Amino acid sequence: MKNLKKLTLLHSNDMHGDFLAEQVDQDLIGGVSLLSGYVSKVRHEEKNVLYAIAGDMFRGSVIDSEFHGISTIQIMNMLAPDIVTLGNHEVDYGVSHLLFLEKCAEFPIINANLHIKTNNARLFEPCKIIEIDGMKILFIGIITEVALMQCKMDKMIGTLVTLQDAAEEVGRICDTYNALDIDFTVLLTHIGFEEDQMLAAMLDPAWGVDVIIGGHSHTFIEEPAVVNGIPIVQAGTGTDQIGRFDIMIDTDNNCIDSYTWKPIPINERTCPKDPGIEEIINNYKTSTDAKYGRIITKFVRELTHPTRIEETELGDLYADALRETLGLDIMLLGSGSIRTEKLGPVVTKKDFDENFPYNDGVFVTYWTGKQLKQGLLRMLRDEALAGEHTEFYQLSEGLEVEYDQKSHSFLKFNFNGEPIDDNKIYSVGLEQFHYTNTKDSFDLEVADLDKNRTSRQICTSCAGVLEELLQKGQHQDAMGKGRLIIHLEDGTTKGV
Repeated sequence: MKNLKKLTLLHSNDMHGDFLAEQVDQDLIGGVSLLSGYVSKVRHEEKNVLYAIAGDMFRGSVIDSEFHGISTIQIMNMLAPDIVTLGNHEVDYGVSHLLFLEKCAEFPIINANLHIKTNNARLFEPCKIIEIDGMKILFIGIITEVALMQCKMDKMIGTLVTLQDAAEEVGRICDTYNALDIDFTVLLTHIGFEEDQMLAAMLDPAWGVDVIIGGHSHTFIEEPAVVNGIPIVQAGTGTDQIGRFDIMIDTDNNCIDSYTWKPIPINERTCPKDPGIEEIINNYKTSTDAKYGRIITKFVRELTHPTRIEETELGDLYADALRETLGLDIMLLGSGSIRTEKLGPVVTKKDFDENFPYNDGVFVTYWTGKQLKQGLLRMLRDEALAGEHTEFYQLSEGLEVEYDQKSHSFLKFNFNGEPIDDNKIYSVGLEQFHYTNTKDSFDLEVADLDKNRTSRQICTSCAGVLEELLQKGQHQDAMGKGRLIIHLEDGTTKGV
């Protein structure tokens, strides 16, 4: 006779400050009030319920950015997750501020691999055992190497950088705690859905990892991927849905006996509101509305940024504005700096700040034409075009690039209407984050670029520059095509 116990495991990821419900047709969709109502409802209906968040609580709304995450922590305290792991955006306000926010949190935050380089001391607890109904549930937190890219501005902070390193760390932790008769083990990751599957394949079954709950890639799934016997799940992005496991645990053999998983839509028909959280959110909204409600500009029409991995209208508009204002030959603007898929036609301060929340400086760097080709070949590698979370860039006016994925070669690479000169040096603007990560993004070291001419900072706030330019002009427009044409292996073409 098996000794079975039920565990209901709820999970969110990549919430990005998505606090407010949205009106879609006749329904209210998402928002932390309805999400909290659903979590509370399940906690009331089921005996053993745990709620986990797989990273990126921060960034995406002015309520978050105005208060540098303190508002998010207060709202999350009321939502009361049982366990949270770090995402890459948790370090956006700086590592020291993140450690302050952890002190404000009334829930445990785990991460196994952020550490201080000098003595290898971890910044957070690597794991946590939660005891419920006589069961011991082990959670282990693993973060993406993208966090290391952000942390490069802090030379004292390091992280694991390969999946193999992460797998070995998981093994050490499992070996250490399995002697305590752990009934169930959860990897709470923020490395992306594809990487979760690769990580699962590396795990020794003897370590006893039962499920992987992930984030970072914003993947919405209908059913778990199962690799090496491990179900892998993710719940899209924001608060429009929540993932739900109902698991029967064999506590004699410390493994899953059976399970169901499904994404649960968060809406007013199925989820009661949480009036306490709603009051707090509305108080924050009231305080930010007065500041962020002013109109910055009006576009000719709504401009869009539907994907990171091709040229977009907003990408063209912003890259051109920075290139012209800062006196550059070329601006390579990080596609991920643009956080919402549309803007306008009327643009308020709130709209702009949510669309472009990063306030990095800009560095001018100097590239030969040959280095530009090398850098954009790196950007256009197959995994990027497949939609994996790699850095991608919006090109300013003057560059015309046509790329064929089958041959991995350029059909055209022009600047101002002429083939680019491999030996000529061009001034190229990069946001600070991308300047500190040229090796990852372009397979080029800053030291190599500095041999052409020394790089220097020319702007302390690219968001400030863009806001100033938008205020000065009305009726802006952008085409969003013609600069980056990509012929994909499947025969389709982007950018025409």
